[in-house]
Amino acid sequence: MDGFAAVDFTFAREVLQRGIAALYLVAFLSSLNQFRALLGEHGLLPAPELLEWARSSDRAKKAVRPTLFRWVRYSDRRLAALCIVGILVSALLIAGVPQLGPPWVPMLCFLAIWFGYMSIVSIGQTFYGFGWEMLLLEAGFLAAFLGSSDQPPATAVIVLFWWLVFRLEFGAGMIKIRGGREWRDLTALTFHHETQPMPGPLSRHAHLLPRWFHKLEVVGNHFAQLVVPWLLFVPILGLWLPDDIPLLVGALAAAIVVATQLWLVLTGNFAWLNWATIVLGFSAIGIPGDASGTIPLYWIVVTSAVALLYIVLSWAPLKNLFAHRQLMNASFNRWNLANAYGAFGTVTKERIEYVAEGTLDANPELAEWSEYGFRGKPGDVRRTPPQWAPYHLRLDWLMWFLPLGYRLEDWFLVFLVRLLQADGPTLRLLKNDPFDGHRPRFVRVVSYRYRFATRAERKETGAVWVRDRRRVLVQPLSLEG
Repeated sequence: MDGFAAVDFTFAREVLQRGIAALYLVAFLSSLNQFRALLGEHGLLPAPELLEWARSSDRAKKAVRPTLFRWVRYSDRRLAALCIVGILVSALLIAGVPQLGPPWVPMLCFLAIWFGYMSIVSIGQTFYGFGWEMLLLEAGFLAAFLGSSDQPPATAVIVLFWWLVFRLEFGAGMIKIRGGREWRDLTALTFHHETQPMPGPLSRHAHLLPRWFHKLEVVGNHFAQLVVPWLLFVPILGLWLPDDIPLLVGALAAAIVVATQLWLVLTGNFAWLNWATIVLGFSAIGIPGDASGTIPLYWIVVTSAVALLYIVLSWAPLKNLFAHRQLMNASFNRWNLANAYGAFGTVTKERIEYVAEGTLDANPELAEWSEYGFRGKPGDVRRTPPQWAPYHLRLDWLMWFLPLGYRLEDWFLVFLVRLLQADGPTLRLLKNDPFDGHRPRFVRVVSYRYRFATRAERKETGAVWVRDRRRVLVQPLSLEG
């Protein structure tokens, strides 16, 4: 650190700018492929209806966060155009082209994709109600002020990234300590690898590890989330201590954050949450003498103003970290800045899956039923869970949440109607349609309990999962009925 210039953090700035831009590219691509079927003009939860409601009164208007579609009327084509532009601008930032100009050029590019993606999230309703949406938005806003390649990044902005990682990791740690007993008695990860929303190819192997290993996982998680985040701020001591020790401590803290997140990448599918944390963790890796150029005065003014804004906005999330009733994944302002983060305060002990089935037979009581296959969520017991992260399968994630609620959500009932209609965009969200585009006469939903097969069961049957039938959750439905 050297006053206003973080002279040792130009490498960190490169990773942050390009890594965050890469995550935006994935987010825009995910929206391009899924938004119209889920939330478009004929989607499961049509965004135009939400926007129309928002225009009905001032109170309704305040309930919808800022979005471009307040001023530009929504259409599926305009949504696709926004996603394509977002992908192109993100690609330029990944290549480092805007960073070759003065600092206001990458600033405008990052602010463009930040507001463009916020325009999507603001009307995304439950399909965009994930903590990593807020995380990506906040990271994109801060990345706008990292500057150009010919100058060191501003100290204030680098410190704001440390503050973001601290809220992300320490907030998650506090949620766990205050949450389910399983985090305190060290049994949480005995269940988590099996019951997490979308397991990956190695999740079963992780689940079958010894209990003592799972307890070590929990202890390591508590250390990484409750102790290590405090060390991220040690490099600021470099303003007064010329020794390299503060940089080494910060780099060690970053390495621990990255290592724990890589383990989560290997054992699960959490969209871009883990990858975003890895990218943000690099903000604490300083390389001595890794700087050239000077920061223009106007840029010092701009970045200092952003830091002052964050000081004001950070009071609410700071109080929340130490509040008895800590909020998880909460925003305290309309712009998704200085948010509260956290995940998995409790761990589910068993895995319940809702399986959608259809039939061409006229008599549902004597029918032969065929399953619809999802891209990511468990279904076929012989199928090894695929790796999808950082790509986000929104329908599959919402299917995991359904058994945790007290009733079937409205979007799911519309989803069943779309299956009866053999709706093309909806079917393209799935891995397979057992009827090859033809309309089934009936659909129903069956609830199953899933668990990973033991090594012996896997060897004997070839199955990855073992399931037992629980009950018919939704009785046969038809369009005529």
